[in-house]
Amino acid sequence: MQEQDDLITRAQAWLAEDPDAETAAELAALIEAGDTAELADRFSGTLQFGTAGLRGEIGAGPMRMNRSVVIRAAAGLAAYLKAQGHDGGLVVVGYDARYKSADFARDTAAVMTGAGLRAAVLPRPLPTPVLAYAIRHLGAVAGVEVTASHNPPRDNGYKVYLGDGSQIVSPADAEIAGHIARVTTLDSVERPKDGWLQLDEEVLEAYLARTDAVLTPGSPRGVRTVYTAMHGVGKDVVMAAFARHGFPTPVLVAEQAEPDPAFPTVAFPNPEEPGAMDLAFAKAAEVQPDIVIANDPDADRCAVAVPDNGGWRMLRGDEVGALLAEHLVHKGAQGTFAESIVSSSLLGRIAEAAGLPYEETLTGFKWISRVEGLRYGYEEALGYCVDPEGVRDKDGITAALLVAELASELKEQGRTLTDLLDDLAMAHGLHATDQLSVRVSDLSVIASAMAQLRAEPPTSLAGLRVVSAEDLAVGSAALPPTDGLRYYLDGDYKARVIVRPSGTEPKLKCYLEVVVPVPEASDLASSRARGQEILDAVKKDLAVAAGI
Repeated sequence: MQEQDDLITRAQAWLAEDPDAETAAELAALIEAGDTAELADRFSGTLQFGTAGLRGEIGAGPMRMNRSVVIRAAAGLAAYLKAQGHDGGLVVVGYDARYKSADFARDTAAVMTGAGLRAAVLPRPLPTPVLAYAIRHLGAVAGVEVTASHNPPRDNGYKVYLGDGSQIVSPADAEIAGHIARVTTLDSVERPKDGWLQLDEEVLEAYLARTDAVLTPGSPRGVRTVYTAMHGVGKDVVMAAFARHGFPTPVLVAEQAEPDPAFPTVAFPNPEEPGAMDLAFAKAAEVQPDIVIANDPDADRCAVAVPDNGGWRMLRGDEVGALLAEHLVHKGAQGTFAESIVSSSLLGRIAEAAGLPYEETLTGFKWISRVEGLRYGYEEALGYCVDPEGVRDKDGITAALLVAELASELKEQGRTLTDLLDDLAMAHGLHATDQLSVRVSDLSVIASAMAQLRAEPPTSLAGLRVVSAEDLAVGSAALPPTDGLRYYLDGDYKARVIVRPSGTEPKLKCYLEVVVPVPEASDLASSRARGQEILDAVKKDLAVAAGI
């Protein structure tokens, strides 16, 4: 009973200072109903601030995304920036079109202003890459993007960048979290009603002007595209960019073209999720374009689909990553090519063949963007950084432009993206990749699977002996510690498996790769079949070993 009374008391204290009438009413109803189970879930702790910032379901209480949590996060970030000597510095704030995004952006600007920093808010809901660009363009000391990217509709998030235009990494996340923990009450956080700058369209125009750097002057621009914004904020910027550079106007998937926080046509607004591309493929069947391009809701990711036996096939992120790398090599790009450890090793082979430096990093563009001398970076989750001097993060707009340029060049030669993938397989071996991804409602399932694999590492997968079992939590000279496991398998296929919890979703993710030799062009089909056969067997055995 004492525990229940404490819970109600904490909920009432939170309610007393909730600045949002909607979440306040929600919490008041839970207290009135005596719903202790729901209250216990919402008050079981505090949404943790990490290198991904904050992300969670919108609702009342410290374990949800709401104005109270965001105000505290902004106050912690402001205190951190001042402690770093940035008092009076500029913080740029961007936001997507999700529920509460505009409110969270406005609260952040108010907190920064009240703390003695300067704040500037983007003119309207815009893609995350525009915010990442604006930080360096405006000489800011930090940036905040309010977005939950491709998470379910009821989620929102809070992504923090520092003045170099890159997302935060350790130890900045822990230091910001420490400052957040020291915020006592919301009354202690000054929040003036004005005093920040509302940016105009100049910042977007500057971003669009910067996209000139991605393309080769005079290159072919004839590819015909179907495009979907997946109910997000990408459409206007993509259409402006394609028009600016003389590409044919993309045919829109009308049902998904405009921002809609309910994401009514998709279960999960992520091009990788089953069914998410169905409407785009239906439009493609109708108008017969050369390619299909999709952005996720905040347009930092880019998905590509190609014609395939009368239908359409989504290219894997690793395939697009390799295509863009080969295109950049062809264009004479110089600098380091980099990718996360969960991405295909094919990038390393392309870089080696071109005589370019190559690096692997931990998962996430917060690491990729920090590679010294970076010219191109990607990771398999549809993220591509093709202009690091402009945007030091993944950018689904400039990636779409570069895909369109490559497809246009190939079209002039009577060839396709699929033909170029075949060339890469012939040159470097067929790098077949797949993923075993398990979404859970109980995060303890992920912890149990990781614990089981650590306690009893598999000795073989798909009949191939595990010759190396590496716990990435230990860290190494090449990589900081992270919660993950990496296995290398015996044999000619250079098979590799990496297992890690997702950093942004309740998922356990297992990344698989095998490399199958392709002696002759006539062997491509059989090599693909063999690669998939091995991947399927690895998935089956790995699921058993992890208890999932």
